[in-house]
Amino acid sequence: MNKIFTKGRIALLVIFSVLIIDQIIKVTIKTHMYFHESIRITDWFYIYFTENNGMAFGMEIFGKLFLTTFRIAAVAVIGWYLMKIVKQGLKTGYIVCVSLILTGALGNIIDSVFYGLLFSESTHAQIASFLPHGGGYAPLLYGKVVDMFYFPIIDTYWPLWIPFVGGEHFIFFSPIFNFADASISCGIIALLLFYSKYLNDSYHALKKS
Repeated sequence: MNKIFTKGRIALLVIFSVLIIDQIIKVTIKTHMYFHESIRITDWFYIYFTENNGMAFGMEIFGKLFLTTFRIAAVAVIGWYLMKIVKQGLKTGYIVCVSLILTGALGNIIDSVFYGLLFSESTHAQIASFLPHGGGYAPLLYGKVVDMFYFPIIDTYWPLWIPFVGGEHFIFFSPIFNFADASISCGIIALLLFYSKYLNDSYHALKKS
């Protein structure tokens, strides 16, 4: 029982820590920067404020309401799964990975569900304010996800001799993402690299339970 209690506390610590950091960064960016304002940290790292209606790394595939509903359903399933593996006493690292994925999804849900109500719209000429008079920029469930981390590691042009793309601008790793996206990505990559066996074992354990 003590081991289960300890693993549960570790999961909660990861969830609350990542969620708090994610929201502090997003609120700070949202209330201090103009839309598409950029702050150069190095040649390959910028704080670039943008917002998106879609999924991780700014991808937009389906409608806004569908994506928000999908995120909520995904968090509910992952949360249920996390409770199961904590009770099973699986490895702490595995529980941390699942907690990172859960928290990343939850962090972006907060933006999608509440930010439209809590903030005024960010524009190129206006910085958003918190709890503005007259209400926010969108109704419940229609908020935009705040992104800010931009790593154009290679920013160059294709050589002219390359067919079709010669002379065109090329940026290696152009997605703009947030701390929640990074949490999801780190959790998934660590799962695949170090805990693929536990994915299979926990799947069969859940089927028996």
